[in-house]
Amino acid sequence: MTIPEQQINSSSLSAPLVLAGAGHAHLVAIRVWAEAGLRVPEGSVLVSPTSKAWYSGMMPGMIAGRFTPEACAIDLQPLCKKVGLRLISVGIASCHASEKRLELTDGASLSYKVLSINTGSQPPTLTSDGSIQQVPAKPFPAFKEQWQYWMHEAPSRLTVVGGGAAAFELTLALQKSLPHTKTSLVFNGRLLDGHSRHLQALAGRLLRNRGVSVYEQTRVTRIEQGRLWAEGQALPDTGALVLATGARALPWYADSGLQQDDDGFLAVGNTLQSKNHPDVFVSGDAATLMSTAKPHPRSGVYAVRHGPVIAHNVLASFSADSLQTFQPQRQALALLATADGGALMSYGRFSAGTAWLRPLLGRWKDYLDLEFMRRHRL
Repeated sequence: MTIPEQQINSSSLSAPLVLAGAGHAHLVAIRVWAEAGLRVPEGSVLVSPTSKAWYSGMMPGMIAGRFTPEACAIDLQPLCKKVGLRLISVGIASCHASEKRLELTDGASLSYKVLSINTGSQPPTLTSDGSIQQVPAKPFPAFKEQWQYWMHEAPSRLTVVGGGAAAFELTLALQKSLPHTKTSLVFNGRLLDGHSRHLQALAGRLLRNRGVSVYEQTRVTRIEQGRLWAEGQALPDTGALVLATGARALPWYADSGLQQDDDGFLAVGNTLQSKNHPDVFVSGDAATLMSTAKPHPRSGVYAVRHGPVIAHNVLASFSADSLQTFQPQRQALALLATADGGALMSYGRFSAGTAWLRPLLGRWKDYLDLEFMRRHRL
């Protein structure tokens, strides 16, 4: 059953297992349990701010008008019911790992025996005097509401801050859905840093051909008097600002008592257990894998691969079973949507995305995304 906020307010709950967040890793874990006919310990719960999980891989396609919102969201209740989870639709305010307790955003307290965290990250915000609204690309439900408002009241100018894959896809999607809005993309460093120079060139050319103004090597430092400022220089006026600048740890991680990395993300070993609280597992963007010389990127590809390890290890914590270890792949496939049904491809230093190939790559991406949705709608 789903427990609305008003029914749990000012109460104290306890559960043998708490899944915090409905990110990719937890969706995969629940699906693994369901397919194996497994059920979680009685009384276990999933805590999520909403009763739907939005699939990030299809969000740019939805913004571009290629998918309906319903096609991009997974109803959590059937998933939970299949494995014996209760769904609590509320956010997390804080964690007290030494007391094995979560505080929820409505004031309720939730104790656990085993906790699994898959609550993601958020984009950093800019220093601002409040003269321009900052719209983070995450969490998506809030961004979707702002985008729907823009569909009726489009800004004359819109700026996306960020140079990674998400910023690239989102910029093209917004440019398509708001054709009368002058769209800019601003970022420090190179576009799609970490990918091949060939892919960077393809992406930059595609943005410019679509009429997007691209500002490379431009580190935005603040918002002041209705302008974006970069290293003492004012950028062109903008009426709306979208933040797609990578990942920042959620505020409640800081005081959780869980060991963190230098950026405030939760440190885990190769079993995806917290480094200082073995009764806590962490996956997806929230986790930093400390057992490798260089932690893997924070992306949906790796979050999905965390899922089977979380599925095994969480239940193994209630028995004498040994734990599995997570070994990140050295390279990951990236298919970047181009808002017109096409895609660019990157795998290590190999990339592709010429005009004749983009539609084929787009169909490949659509297949993978729609297959993910099909497998997680139980």
